[in-house]
Amino acid sequence: MIEAIILLAILGGAAGAGLAVASKKFSVAKDPKYTAVLENLPGTNCGACGFPGCAGMASAIIDGKATPTSCPVNTGEGAKAIGAIMGIEVHESVRLVARVLCGGDREASVSSAEYRGITDCNVMAATSGGGKACVYGCMGGGTCVKACAYGAMRMGDNGLPIVDESMCVSCGLCVKACPRNIMKLLPVDNTVYVACSTRDKGADVRKICQKGCISCKMCQKVCPKAAIDFYDNILAVIDPSLCDNMGGCAMKCPTKAIRMKKS
Repeated sequence: MIEAIILLAILGGAAGAGLAVASKKFSVAKDPKYTAVLENLPGTNCGACGFPGCAGMASAIIDGKATPTSCPVNTGEGAKAIGAIMGIEVHESVRLVARVLCGGDREASVSSAEYRGITDCNVMAATSGGGKACVYGCMGGGTCVKACAYGAMRMGDNGLPIVDESMCVSCGLCVKACPRNIMKLLPVDNTVYVACSTRDKGADVRKICQKGCISCKMCQKVCPKAAIDFYDNILAVIDPSLCDNMGGCAMKCPTKAIRMKKS
């Protein structure tokens, strides 16, 4: 018994020594820029960039597979610092925030069925759509909220997610999580936006949602910058580059499908 223990100890020591020698012999020297780049990434390892954490992002930047601005969470200063390390000029980018393009809360929207299944938007979308008559609206499963790694979202009492724009870091995880594509990253400075994602005609929208876009085009008529067009001649779409954020369209919209956030 003692001999066996001694033998195992000798074998273990020999194996450990062998691994130590092998690790030194076959180790790959990292680019000295790697550590500097990694130090200027947020360190949250959220995966929003598509790489395995911040270490993976740093390696991708060093290898030329990503740019200094590829991390959607990184601050302007962090991106500029990485650009300086890599010898790439980085310009100031527009800050984006997540917004919910649906106003169909429990009071405004019509239910087509009572949903009693798993509270997850992907499951709900694959079954009855959560019981909501509008097949383009928020189902209220909170999957986007669960996906947010920064505590910038919560579910409201009315069944719609609420974004705290002061905490939103533009990672886009909520956008990827939403099976109905109603979460969008929009410029924070553009305070006027369309809170609707319908593809139904106005007459059909009226039957199922009090806050949906009904294609009346009143917003388009009062816009002095010609910033509003209509997708498929149905849904109002605002061009952020043309919008003056005065909010005349939001005030004119009869269903309040166009929102104006307080700055």
